[in-house]
Amino acid sequence: MVSKQFTGSPDDADLTRADSLAREIFPDIANKWALLLIEALGGRTLRFSELRDEVEGISHKMLTQNLRMLECDGLVERRVHPTVPPRAEYTLTEPGRGLPKTTHHMCDWTHQYLGRIETSRRRLGA
Repeated sequence: MVSKQFTGSPDDADLTRADSLAREIFPDIANKWALLLIEALGGRTLRFSELRDEVEGISHKMLTQNLRMLECDGLVERRVHPTVPPRAEYTLTEPGRGLPKTTHHMCDWTHQYLGRIETSRRRLGA
């Protein structure tokens, strides 16, 4: 299925509609690496290596893919400085700066319910 182009209508942001552009964007920002990168950037500007250090366990490939995806969605801005070797810095754009509030809520939720989730998983053998 191909999503429609965004026209600015409320239907385009309706996640319940199969042809909603929002359905394509939501998985981009809701994956674990994107959430962690958004959280790491917050109001800061970081280099690629700094982001890799901030997000423990992310591979070079996954960091590259997620930064490109977030940049494509207009949530992260990449600035390349013409130095040798080239230096790239990443920062959240205006729409991207609206996301840390959401990621903070998700982190708070995780802290609040992690014990219950662990108990449930042990009980069900997951």
